[in-house]
Amino acid sequence: MIKAAMVFNNFGKPRLLKFFEQLPQTEKKLKRDSGIQQSILRETFGLVTRREATQCNFLEGNQQIKDKDIRIIYRQYATLYFVFVADKSESELGILDLIQLFVETLNRCFNNVCELDLIFHYNEINYILSEIIMGGMVVETKINEIILAVKESKSRLEPKK
Repeated sequence: MIKAAMVFNNFGKPRLLKFFEQLPQTEKKLKRDSGIQQSILRETFGLVTRREATQCNFLEGNQQIKDKDIRIIYRQYATLYFVFVADKSESELGILDLIQLFVETLNRCFNNVCELDLIFHYNEINYILSEIIMGGMVVETKINEIILAVKESKSRLEPKK
C-alpha cells in the first residue's frame, strides 16, 4: 500500500503532500514539531537529498513513521523530487514506474510541467494524483484515461455559454 506521495523542490519546499493513511499525532509532538507530516517531510527531504546521483532510488525506513515495514522510493526531475512512501508489499520498480506515469501525465496536461505549475494548479495536480492513486491503492495507469478524466472534470466546472 502507498502511504504518502510528496513532491518538493531542492530547498525542501513542499509542492504536493498527500498522505493516504492517518498518522498518529500526540499533542506534545504537535507543539514541538508543528505536526507529524511536516516532520516526515523534513526527514525524507534530508534522507533523499544527501544521496549521490549514482545511488539507487530506494531507501529503507523513516524515524518519524514508526512502521518499520516502509520504503521511500523517489525520483528527481530537474529541481523537483517526486517521493512515494510505500510498504514492502509494493514493488520498488512498480512505484518508480508509477512516478514516471505521474510525471508524464503532468507533462501532457501542462506541456512540460514545471514547479510553477505545481504551485498555481494545486487542485488539478491533486485531482490527477487521485485519478492514479485512491486510498493508497493504484486505480489507473493509462495516461489517456487519466487525461480524459481531467478534461471531463474541467468541462463540467467551466461555466456554460
